[in-house]
Amino acid sequence: RVYGRNAAAVSEALRGAVAHLSVEINPRQPRRNSFEVSLVKEDGSTVELWSGIGKGPPRKLKFPEPEAVVKALKSSLA
Repeated sequence: RVYGRNAAAVSEALRGAVAHLSVEINPRQPRRNSFEVSLVKEDGSTVELWSGIGKGPPRKLKFPEPEAVVKALKSSLA
């Protein structure tokens, strides 16, 4: 549930920041106890915007602030 809530918050922030952005949550089976956000560009290349792997404890460090992910997205698109 914690992962789902955080995924929903991040996807909502990304959609609000960039018009016509397609957001997919877990298109493949995710790694256990991990939270990552990646950008797949039109050319098929992938840019990691945020990764919680290797962070924590405490558990809350595994999840990003939505604003931090939006900032990383905007810098990757620039």
